[in-house]
Amino acid sequence: MAYETVNVRYMVENVEVAVEWYVAHLGFSLISKHAPAFADIRRGALRLLLSGPRSSAGRPMPDGEQPIPGGWNRIHLIVNDLTTEVARLRASGVRFRNDVVTGPGGSQILLIDPSGNLIELFQPARQ
Repeated sequence: MAYETVNVRYMVENVEVAVEWYVAHLGFSLISKHAPAFADIRRGALRLLLSGPRSSAGRPMPDGEQPIPGGWNRIHLIVNDLTTEVARLRASGVRFRNDVVTGPGGSQILLIDPSGNLIELFQPARQ
């Protein structure tokens, strides 16, 4: 069975803040919001589920461990002009984890959402 939408869940500290950040900085649009527990937003075929501490996804595991934001997993967004995107985002105060890294496949940089989740912006190498 094929699905056109790809769903990714990010744990966030504050659903309202996360929605505003993704819409303002990365061009996502709001699908629904049930703050403070949950919201879902869309960019192209990506549906990003933003789950706060009061969501069902935020409940402790049987061993007591609490789901939290952060880590090294990330969504990967392709951009046409990485230099322009980085300048635009820096001017609006977005935090970055590193500087642009270039390899044989293209160039990338990691930015950090308000809860500490990573987003990779990637510009493929020109063929």
